[in-house]
Amino acid sequence: MPTQLSPAQAWQQLKDGNTRFIKDEMEHPSQGFDRREELQVAQHPFATFFGCSDSRVAAEIIFDQGLGDLFVVRTAGHTLDTTIIGSIEYAVDVLRTPLIVVLGHDSCGAVHAAAQALVTGNQPTGFIRALTDRVIPSIVAMTAPNGSLESIDENELRREHVKYTVDMLHSYSAAVSRAVEEGRCAIIGLEYDLADGQAHLIASIGNIDSE
Repeated sequence: MPTQLSPAQAWQQLKDGNTRFIKDEMEHPSQGFDRREELQVAQHPFATFFGCSDSRVAAEIIFDQGLGDLFVVRTAGHTLDTTIIGSIEYAVDVLRTPLIVVLGHDSCGAVHAAAQALVTGNQPTGFIRALTDRVIPSIVAMTAPNGSLESIDENELRREHVKYTVDMLHSYSAAVSRAVEEGRCAIIGLEYDLADGQAHLIASIGNIDSE
């Protein structure tokens, strides 16, 4: 059966898992033989993650979850396109996950590259440019009148990109917007700190308050 968790309960479960990870008290749930047997029939993840592909930001580890717990979609810099949105809609409408998490992190190379492209005009080569092209709209409004980003803290740029991605998911996808409006799903934006392992809440749409 699909998860019976509310968006608030799903968020609490993730917070509990992240706390265990920070304290080095991981339980490594849902990773045994019985869980594998159960998942042969169907999957019922309780959260959908759209995160950066960075090898240091693996959602199942950061939030101490296991097989079948999270539906994870990743691109460098958590950059959106139609196939990503379609994957997330599948998780929300078919798998009925009650929570969508946009997971950013500090020291994000994609955001840094986009900022440098705005400042210098120099774009990455090949298809890497497709990534920076999708990050630039989220941070271009933070440039100074002369086009400079020198006075802007790159931490602010990364957080703005997470917030922008949360807003895009809500506004671009009728399925996601409808699920949020019905109260059966919420969207949150997190920034993961590579040093201390904590995931900080920086944006939300929908009700994630504990009942």
